[in-house]
Amino acid sequence: MKWRDLMCGDVRPHHVGQKLTLSGWADTRRDHGGLVFVDLRDQSGICQLVVNPERTPDAMAAAHAVRNEFVLRAEGEIVPRAPENVNPNLPTGAVELQVDTLEILARCPPLPFQLDEEGVDETLRLRYRWLDLRREKMQRNISLRARMVATIRRVMEDAGFLDIQTPILFKPTPEGARDFIVPSRLQQGRFFALPQSPQILKQLLVIAGFDRYYQIAICFRDEDLRADRVQEITQLDVEMAFPDQKFLFELMERMLQAVWRECIDAELPTPFPRMTWADAMSRYGSDKPDLRFDLEIEDATELTRGSQFGVFAGAPCVRYLTVPQAFSRAELAKLEELAKEWGAKGLAYLVYDEAGEIRSPIAKFLSEEELHSFATAPSSTVLFGADDPAVVARVLGALRLHLGRELGLVDEAAWRPLWISDFPMFDYSAEEGRWTAVHHPFTRPSPESEHAVEVDPGSARALAYDTIVNGIEIGGGSFRIHEAELQSKVFSVLDLSAEEQRARFGFLLDALGMGAPPHGGIAYGIERMLMALLGEPNLRDTIAFPKNQAGIDPMSGAPSEVGEEQLRELGIQLRRPDA
Repeated sequence: MKWRDLMCGDVRPHHVGQKLTLSGWADTRRDHGGLVFVDLRDQSGICQLVVNPERTPDAMAAAHAVRNEFVLRAEGEIVPRAPENVNPNLPTGAVELQVDTLEILARCPPLPFQLDEEGVDETLRLRYRWLDLRREKMQRNISLRARMVATIRRVMEDAGFLDIQTPILFKPTPEGARDFIVPSRLQQGRFFALPQSPQILKQLLVIAGFDRYYQIAICFRDEDLRADRVQEITQLDVEMAFPDQKFLFELMERMLQAVWRECIDAELPTPFPRMTWADAMSRYGSDKPDLRFDLEIEDATELTRGSQFGVFAGAPCVRYLTVPQAFSRAELAKLEELAKEWGAKGLAYLVYDEAGEIRSPIAKFLSEEELHSFATAPSSTVLFGADDPAVVARVLGALRLHLGRELGLVDEAAWRPLWISDFPMFDYSAEEGRWTAVHHPFTRPSPESEHAVEVDPGSARALAYDTIVNGIEIGGGSFRIHEAELQSKVFSVLDLSAEEQRARFGFLLDALGMGAPPHGGIAYGIERMLMALLGEPNLRDTIAFPKNQAGIDPMSGAPSEVGEEQLRELGIQLRRPDA
């Protein structure tokens, strides 16, 4: 038996007169008295079937039994639609299949939700993921993901990079998130970890002489989930010996250009602008700024050192945002509540009404020089942040994004990629009482920062860089430490003793001491790239079978309990939370 001659979405006017067999799912069924119409759907699209009782009484009997999501096989002749029935919104909209034979291959009970239904609870969608994936949006997302990965592979291989697979079962190493731990049956009491990334392994490959490596790698991070974070991700992983930043940046820009062009027929402007981390934080309050609208943050710290307004005079940092709208008191109260949620103690402001007159409780404390510096167009508002630089950046950066969306300032049709570089090497965790790595512990300090690694870690800058598209961080990388001595110094700053260094990273330190070339690379989140491509807010809708926000798969019930016999084989005894 022949299942199909063509995919449903591939039928065109030049097939008129041909006898064809199509198979797929019943998307919709419409009974128009004498005629029954069925939209037959497969991965490629939809073709309309027409069942006429005068042409085929047997097929009409089957057509009356068809319900949504039944699997059908139809044989018949491709005919043109009447001019008034042409559907210009479908590639197949000028033709239809006049059915001679209609066979129901599989039936479907009433659905837990309709595929075109809006507002379906996510847990229900994940519980019946095989149905959810039939939705047009999910078919588009997953198909586009496959096309994107194919494009990436072509660009990387054309540039001479080898696709090399690295282990899924590896050694637990601290890289920022908790490891997923896998017990060993053959080595009881010992554990593998699922890799958070192939970071060390790709470095070892370059040390081994594979100058240009890449991989579409699955990575695992046991961390709390949100809309743009899941525990199992996929990334483009890239590493090269004797790294040349100009070459690497141009290659990545070429790869991203190809992805945007081939997946959504859009052009990314190159070369991408470059901005330092410090500049991004001061001007946009974020290390992943959205450049599709202006609203730059400006600095007033020096201007207000002698201000009569004590909040400004005593603050380590004073910055402000000029917004093209004169807010009411009620609107300002709402903005202040948002600012407090982001860490502000309050929200000072100057409102310029339609006549350019100032409305503000702080204006009387400001000098003529200060007021002149803050002066702006009528019907505008100046919002201030006064606190530690990190707090001011966080508050004004969040307000900037909020107001950009609320006031319709974002150019939704624009693509604004950029590079962010010169990140801090370390960040001090007051909670842990120690320095932590901003990127990861294998990132190289800039040449001028090497001396500061041990004596002033907070001032050290890293040879690290991120790729941002429309406010989404889609990738990041760095040049790596290739000297064992420098790597050991960095580990020491991160509070790893010599004994811990040997226990956790002895193999890496040994490799770095055996002719390790300078090397560096970058990694791009496949899901993050797809979110940027599609404007998709939920990362889980870029993955075929994701977990929910609790880290559970509602479809299969994973993670599931394991029987006592299997636990004994692994040498594991469970301690119950309530024990």
